[in-house]
Amino acid sequence: MSIRSWAALVIAPSVALGTQSVMYAMVTPSCSAQTRLQLHLFAAVALAVVVVLAVLAFGESSLRRPEPASMDSDEHHGRHRFLANMAAAVGALAALVILAMWSTTWVLTPCGP
Repeated sequence: MSIRSWAALVIAPSVALGTQSVMYAMVTPSCSAQTRLQLHLFAAVALAVVVVLAVLAFGESSLRRPEPASMDSDEHHGRHRFLANMAAAVGALAALVILAMWSTTWVLTPCGP
């Protein structure tokens, strides 16, 4: 399994969790400054990172492999493709989580009750 798949499996959910923590920590400064720009910028950058990781993992899963010479090679390629597909799915799920968190920034104000 390549580094692209591992990055989507490990880094994408970590970015989603980190985004939640950082956006929560940025609420008080955003309220005092009366702007949501920092929240939107951070969410956009996090979403872009996660989408890139998911696309790289998906690209890894869709690479066409040469015909295997043995059964072991066939099983290896099947496992590789499965893990790459799971990495792409985890990256897509992390992107949906970030979008859900970002959507609340569009609807609610940081200084809300």
